[in-house]
Amino acid sequence: MAFRSLNSIFAAVMTKTEQRIKQRFQKALVQYGLIDDGDRILVGLSGGKDSLCLLELLARRSKIHRPSFKVEALHVRMENIEYETDASYLQSFCNQLDIPLHIVSTRFDEKSAPGKEKPACFLCSWARRKQLFNMAQQLGCNKIALGHHQDDIIHTTLMNLCFEGQFATMPVKLQMEKMPLTIIRPLCLEQECDIIDFAALKGYKKQLKRCPNERRTSRTEAAQLFQQMERINPEARFSIWNALEKAGKLTSEPPLN
Repeated sequence: MAFRSLNSIFAAVMTKTEQRIKQRFQKALVQYGLIDDGDRILVGLSGGKDSLCLLELLARRSKIHRPSFKVEALHVRMENIEYETDASYLQSFCNQLDIPLHIVSTRFDEKSAPGKEKPACFLCSWARRKQLFNMAQQLGCNKIALGHHQDDIIHTTLMNLCFEGQFATMPVKLQMEKMPLTIIRPLCLEQECDIIDFAALKGYKKQLKRCPNERRTSRTEAAQLFQQMERINPEARFSIWNALEKAGKLTSEPPLN
């Protein structure tokens, strides 16, 4: 009897979490016009909880008749960073969703001109993004989907305010100016705590070895600042988000010629 009760509790928690995730996901697609009929979308699959959640949601949404769109995934392995993901797990995950997976390896040059040194995280991120751009165009994809959630976008806002002196963030929808690609962030309305619960309930497998450069950064400081803001005002998340929307910071269109 106790075993059945535990199963019932687990099912109830799973249902509520999954409903919340799906509702916010669908709202984001509609509110920001992220997907159109005929889209070919390449998902950046790092292997973390966010990208796994994004791929699953997009894959399941693509099975619905309208809008009709195709999804593929790209996992980029960095040769000169000592971290490890389970490629066989990612392949199995994609196979279950009937999504083609592409795996490429690359590296970045850590040497640069004196006075122009860039941190490893910046160089690694740019090298991955370059592979995404190249693969998307090779596959004929017109959109790239990234797994940034609402917390990521708000943290970026706080980083820009505190360290750059500007009110800016990662747009939910960004039309690239120099190539026929649009970057979308369909998890933009999802809260990280829900994605953590969703990943645990779904049994997503974690990376085998974390990146050695994952340490205390300005993003860590921004996350802690946001936590303090939410303690002061539990509605701080929505206040910041509304400010971003009113200022037009969540979507970015190229200038008209």
